[in-house]
Amino acid sequence: MEVTAAAVKELRERSGAGMMECKKALVQNNGDMEAAIDWLRTQGLAKADKKSSRVTAEGRLAMAVSGNEAIVVELNCETDFVAKDESFVAFAEAVAKAALAGKTGDIEAIKLLPTDAGTVEERRLALVAKIGENIQIRRTAHVTAPTLGIYLHGTRIAVLVSMTGGSEELARGIAMHIAAINPSYLNMDQVPAEAFEREKQIALEQSKDSGKPADIVEKMIVGKIRKTLGDQTLLGQPYSGPNSDGKQTVEDLLKAAKATVTAFTRMAVGEGIEKKQEDFAAEVMAQVEASKKQ
Repeated sequence: MEVTAAAVKELRERSGAGMMECKKALVQNNGDMEAAIDWLRTQGLAKADKKSSRVTAEGRLAMAVSGNEAIVVELNCETDFVAKDESFVAFAEAVAKAALAGKTGDIEAIKLLPTDAGTVEERRLALVAKIGENIQIRRTAHVTAPTLGIYLHGTRIAVLVSMTGGSEELARGIAMHIAAINPSYLNMDQVPAEAFEREKQIALEQSKDSGKPADIVEKMIVGKIRKTLGDQTLLGQPYSGPNSDGKQTVEDLLKAAKATVTAFTRMAVGEGIEKKQEDFAAEVMAQVEASKKQ
């Protein structure tokens, strides 16, 4: 029988299952909405929506590279155990490959991309049903550069570096430095005005009782600001990548190689997500007390 788009949409909203699963459910049940919902539940495909509000602070980063183009994708789950599951690992790699092939970093667009086992979203929902945890594609970083630097530290920290000139080896070294040191900005031009003002106020407080002439105090303040904020920029930091001596800054290293870093992205699993701290002892005691009242 023919299934209308409106019926598929309604079933998808009610069940949380993927579009193709909803269409199949309606076909299998001759358009009966309630029977289709029951069918999805028996298949384990209507559970995903019930898990979609759970906190996903664990997970892994997956990267795909082709020539001078790369994409890194963060996929989250609820537990570290699932982050190491073979099915989850395979899904993460499939998402990264699909995103690179589709040349997109847009999450909603990625969900519609094909993999070898259905679309990304269909595969995600099936994996949620199989594993029993909330699984989400959180964010991506997509880079194309004349010289591309990539570094994946395990599965939890990834760095992409866009560079002109230099070599891939140098770009990778810069990426490793970024992974380890985590600079906040590329250079002083990227430091926001409020950061300068905050450091200025701190320097003023530190210098107000120095007893030095105003012009000297002004120079001290400028020097402190540039030193503090310079240490937070990639170019101002002592290079700590391969074969570093700790004396040469990243900027000096790049100048010597006649190379320029134009941008970088550093991504770490779960950063910025507030993870609920479970008190398992308290949870067990609460269950015991509840059972006494029954």
